[in-house]
Amino acid sequence: MSPDHFQSTDSLRADIGDAAWVDVMQAVDRTYAELVDYQEQLETRNAELEALRTFLSSIMHSISDYLVVTDTALCIADASRSFCKAVGLPVEKLVGQPIAGFLQGTSGGNLITAISRSVAQRADNTVEAELTTTIGPEPVEFRIAPRLRGGRKRAGVILTGRPLGELRRAYSELEASHEELKQTQTQLVRNEKLASLGRLLAGVAHELNNPISFVYANTHALEKYINRFETYFDRVQAGAPREELVELRGTLKLDRDLRNLRTAIEGARDGAERVKNIVEDLRRLSAEGSGELAPTDLVRTASIAADWVERGSKSRVTIAFEGEPSCIASARAGHVQQVLMNLVQNAVDAMAEQDDAALTIRSFYDGAHAVIEVSDNGPGIPDTAAAKIFDPFFTTKEVGKGTGLGLSISHKIAEEHGGSLELVPSDQGACFRLTLLRGDQT
Repeated sequence: MSPDHFQSTDSLRADIGDAAWVDVMQAVDRTYAELVDYQEQLETRNAELEALRTFLSSIMHSISDYLVVTDTALCIADASRSFCKAVGLPVEKLVGQPIAGFLQGTSGGNLITAISRSVAQRADNTVEAELTTTIGPEPVEFRIAPRLRGGRKRAGVILTGRPLGELRRAYSELEASHEELKQTQTQLVRNEKLASLGRLLAGVAHELNNPISFVYANTHALEKYINRFETYFDRVQAGAPREELVELRGTLKLDRDLRNLRTAIEGARDGAERVKNIVEDLRRLSAEGSGELAPTDLVRTASIAADWVERGSKSRVTIAFEGEPSCIASARAGHVQQVLMNLVQNAVDAMAEQDDAALTIRSFYDGAHAVIEVSDNGPGIPDTAAAKIFDPFFTTKEVGKGTGLGLSISHKIAEEHGGSLELVPSDQGACFRLTLLRGDQT
């Protein structure tokens, strides 16, 4: 063969060797790049797992509720620090112990039954159990959630427990505080009512004095008439002659006394009726107002309130009633009496310096509600005070002339009746509207 032939063959072999080497190098480069990429992914996954482990650990340490993870045998696999603190054992000593061993009496069986039902239904469930803690048995509400692996295979359960002991104690304290608040409110209503009655004592004394004086005077007249008739009938009993009896009858003026006797009796009866009515009004006014709701005539109640305020007031106020002659609401008469009396009293106080003081009480029905409005022609309530008018202890009166509780208590009473008390816009003076449920519907 010629030398040129061998030269061509060596060149070809060299070319083939170089190409193979290049392929090998490229394969090595790709493998290395893939290894580097896999290493980066692995490090990323490890970092994510570490972050997740740290996150779960922080949850286990910080959660206030109890958190327990169990395996398929219902033995503890992990637990929150709050659970460990409650049972008085570190998590290392809890791992592997049956969860039922930390429950009192039948609570363990109840929890196992609830867990079985939750696992069978693959749904959350809730059960209450008595947990044995370092301070004794404690009621705990456990929420059960199935713990599943990939492919939804059961791996155990996750128990989330909420201690109920402290919660129930808090509820008990709250209920006691609420009851105390109700008693305090009732006392405030009574005190405010007594304050209102105190302002009316002068008028009450005057109103009672008039009919009692009238009855007293008539009883004296009756006593005088009886003495004269006794003198006459004594002579009749003694058999006195007719002429003497006729003369004695004229001397004693028995015919005139006989006519006056009926007048005196009627006058005494009228005075006694007046005293009876005043006492009855006072009884309604001082009624506690507790008990069941009953049909109550707002017009009559407002009339009694206005009558008593007018008796105890030195100011002269013209009071007019408009609207329904009888407006029936479902209410406790004593409490509504207090509300209306307070509204009327406030209006009269606001117009104390006016010569033309006028008060209008208007009643009407609005669908399922009975409404009564108390309006006056006084100076009204400034906008700055309107927003706070129902706040406790807020008053526009001078120091010593108001407690600041009247409207606040009245507003609360209206709400307890399922109604409302509000200050409504008025062209002149102030207007308060009391809205209650109707009491004339069956």
